Amino acid sequence: MAEKADVVETVKQGYAFEGAALELGALLVDGEPKPEAAVRIPLGMMNRHGLVAGATGTGKTKTLQLMAEQLSAAGVAVFAADVKGDLSGISQPGAGGDKLLARTKAIGQDWTATGFPTEFYALGGQGTGIPIRATITSFGPVLLSKVLGLNDVQESSLGLIFHYADKAGLTLLDLKDLRSVIQHLTSDEGKEDLKDLGGLSAATAGVILRALIGFADQGAEAFFGEPEFETGDLLQQRDGKGLISLLELPNLQDRPALFSTFLMWLLADLFHDLPEVGDVDKPKLVFFFDEAHLLFNDASKAFLDSIAQTVRLIRSKGVGVFFVTQTPKDVPDAVLAQLGSRVQHQLRAHTPNDAKALKATVSTFPSSSYDLGEVLTQLGIGEAIVTVMNESGAPTPVAWTRLRAPQSLMAPASAEQMTAAVQASPNNAKYSQMVDRESAYEILAAKVQAGAEQAEAEKQQQEQEAPRPRAQKPEKSMVEQVIGSSAFKQFARSAGREIVRGLFGAARRR
Repeated sequence: MAEKADVVETVKQGYAFEGAALELGALLVDGEPKPEAAVRIPLGMMNRHGLVAGATGTGKTKTLQLMAEQLSAAGVAVFAADVKGDLSGISQPGAGGDKLLARTKAIGQDWTATGFPTEFYALGGQGTGIPIRATITSFGPVLLSKVLGLNDVQESSLGLIFHYADKAGLTLLDLKDLRSVIQHLTSDEGKEDLKDLGGLSAATAGVILRALIGFADQGAEAFFGEPEFETGDLLQQRDGKGLISLLELPNLQDRPALFSTFLMWLLADLFHDLPEVGDVDKPKLVFFFDEAHLLFNDASKAFLDSIAQTVRLIRSKGVGVFFVTQTPKDVPDAVLAQLGSRVQHQLRAHTPNDAKALKATVSTFPSSSYDLGEVLTQLGIGEAIVTVMNESGAPTPVAWTRLRAPQSLMAPASAEQMTAAVQASPNNAKYSQMVDRESAYEILAAKVQAGAEQAEAEKQQQEQEAPRPRAQKPEKSMVEQVIGSSAFKQFARSAGREIVRGLFGAARRR
């Protein structure tokens, strides 16, 4: 390793930015912090994305909390998935102590206990938080296929089902709407409707229906429906501070694909709705994607390509994305290449797989005077190897860093505090009550009922009247009947001729 003075001077110059920056910590040399060599991230580079990685228990969540606090203080909104419930304390001032203050003084941090404006959300209201839902239509076939574990052929068939529903004005709000459309398309009348579109095999429809049943058994019914969450509600400020939105993820282990894909839906929806802003002094929103490996597990190449494209393009919308996971190996190369800032906590090398992940991690860093293969296994809790993009877009020197302490509570907020925050939120009244308006299920059920009643009436009339020869008018197809209904005409006036879908097949808002 180079002389201590050279290392300190290199880091001082490499992290001496002109504009606003997030303070991460101080350079560590031979176990001693050097507060004069501050390690920072330019605020204007936070929309160039980043990675926070490290083994379990090494301090990733506290790093996320530290960054979220400073973003909020700078007026930048933050979204994070609160996987373990540890982040809820960001809403409350931190608890000091001699040990904490000694640590912060040693790295030159002026620590003051501070809470930050926080909104708590829960998927479908399952947990302590404002319910957050999406409609099946806006979720789209690509994301839903990832959740259901469908193969390429089944995903293509699901896309055909969505296309038919869009054309026929059959709004897909929840799972029962989707099941109804699939069941209709496997009926005699539905097969006729799909004749010009290639058709839907009964076997494929059966696979999708069974997957939906298993999905519903996991409690997914509550995640889909209305009122649908408006992602613009994430871009708020409270008293000049950016709003921190935390999404609680209870029972993550039971449905990991749903949670990770739901987060991807939020990101895709932001991409659809936000205008282009180009390079800005500070981002509108920074999105922390915790347990990121769940998103990429068992994903198709097309799905991964869509993620990479979304991450690449959303920067120009003023949104930064930080993936939080155990090793860079968890993130595909096409995505990893776009992550300009790296905060790498300790890695362990107890097994051959661990050693392989360590080697892969070292290869993702710029060249430095450190033996990273050794250093990454020696980092203490609250320490990390850092390199970020400077204001010119070039990587900063690799720095062994002792990170700052969050100023908010480094423990979960109490249940009473969270409940009070939820009840006081204006968004609670907006989203708390689920709405079940007329959609595909009701329209198709009504048509079946009407058809049965009409058949019964005609039968009774034929019994009362003498038979007489007459030309029979061709019976309308289901599409013609639906299009002729008042419900469809009302839908058409408000929603347009066909839903426009984006990168993930997710519907754009109107």
